[in-house]
Amino acid sequence: MNRTIKIATTAGAFVAAGLAAKSINSRHRTERKHRRGEDVEFGTVHSPAKVAVATDGLSINVEVDEGPAGPTIVFIHGWFCTLDSWHYQRLALRDQARMVFMDQRSHGKSGRSYDHNSSIEQLAEDLRAVLESFVPTGDIILVGHSMGGMSIMGLADAHPELFGARVKGVVLCATSAGDLMRSSPAIRVLRPLIARTSPFLDRGRAFNSYSVVRHWGLGPNAQERHIDMTDEMLLSVPSSVLVDFYQNFVTLDLHHALNVVGLARTVVIGGTKDLLTPIQHSRRLAEQIDGAKLVAVDGAGHMVVFEAHDRVTGVIKDVYESIA
Repeated sequence: MNRTIKIATTAGAFVAAGLAAKSINSRHRTERKHRRGEDVEFGTVHSPAKVAVATDGLSINVEVDEGPAGPTIVFIHGWFCTLDSWHYQRLALRDQARMVFMDQRSHGKSGRSYDHNSSIEQLAEDLRAVLESFVPTGDIILVGHSMGGMSIMGLADAHPELFGARVKGVVLCATSAGDLMRSSPAIRVLRPLIARTSPFLDRGRAFNSYSVVRHWGLGPNAQERHIDMTDEMLLSVPSSVLVDFYQNFVTLDLHHALNVVGLARTVVIGGTKDLLTPIQHSRRLAEQIDGAKLVAVDGAGHMVVFEAHDRVTGVIKDVYESIA
């Protein structure tokens, strides 16, 4: 066997192994999905798509669930997530409140952005555009998970006039105002991957994504269905988002905006086993935001909105009822 044949044979073996691994993982994902036993299948809770136009012309995907008169609850998801993050909260609160859901730029069905306009400042302006288009009047409650919470803090920094006047309530879930590089194991682990992002990473992410998500995204006792839902959602977002948004977390510093956030009634929720935005970040937010309440969820990881969905929904309802 000459060298060319050896190389071809070896390459063929790697391709075959890769295809086999992809097939096995795809089968495992299908089996886990069947085991979920969902009353309402994850990813199917939607309203007709609408569009808000960002300051740079990008289309932001928005869905509105109409409800009774009262404050409008606006939900903003996190990095590598979509508006499906709010699956449980949306089901529980439908017909009880008017709700607005948005896909952040480059996520879900929103337009594709790039690194030069994927800043927290731009995310804040996207949120402002959504409010102007779909909540032009009335009281507002902002609910943000992870990067969504940072978008809210960015909005407070850029548009402080909204807080206390129209933004009456804020719920911050598993998020941070800064200093993540010193205390977030997950953010540090991601750094070497940034230089290697390529189409191969998109394919490779699917091979063992469930185990990676289970370790880094959720608490040690998370239910299989919540791990699988997170895995499914993360795999729907392109790997380029990793590069485009990563620098935000390295340089993040929104502590100066927290006095503005405190003009609204604020509750901070954090999981004690969160490896992306550790619980000390939630504690610090609660300490620095005037009058804020901390809800620490024992054993929950970063996807506290899945793992402790009843508790998160209860907090949102409490804030809503106190304002309505």
